[in-house]
Amino acid sequence: MNIRSTAKALISANEKILLIKNNCDQIGDFYCLPGGGQNKYETLAEAVIRECKEETGYDVKPLKLVGLCEEICLNENVRENNSEYAHKVYHIFSCELVGDKVDSPVEEDVGQVCCEWVDFDALGGIKLLPKCLAEQIVDVLSGVAPVFLGSDFTHSNNG
Repeated sequence: MNIRSTAKALISANEKILLIKNNCDQIGDFYCLPGGGQNKYETLAEAVIRECKEETGYDVKPLKLVGLCEEICLNENVRENNSEYAHKVYHIFSCELVGDKVDSPVEEDVGQVCCEWVDFDALGGIKLLPKCLAEQIVDVLSGVAPVFLGSDFTHSNNG
């Protein structure tokens, strides 16, 4: 069984959060935290730093683990053809920006449209994945959410 370990960054400044906007045929537009798969022998902190640089162009410093959740895809086609994406564990780190410089993203995910700073007040009006994060994002941002956010079962492998 393959379980994909991912490191995600929660980056906020001035009442905004940095998100990746994506689009796919199955679910349309959606947002997710920057970050992605952990490589073999790479620490979670190293993974979140690398992934943020690749996807957003920002240098970040992970501060602390603020959430843990998992996503399990129910779609049999995804399970058979993309098994490495069918079960993911998200390690979500609060991160701060390092320096003022931002480079262009060098390795965007499939379906990635852009990076956006989204107002905290607008979070309820967007599709943020995984769903268990979206349901608790305000609590995570304010520091009152439990570290384990729960499990999601999905019919797609996006997010």
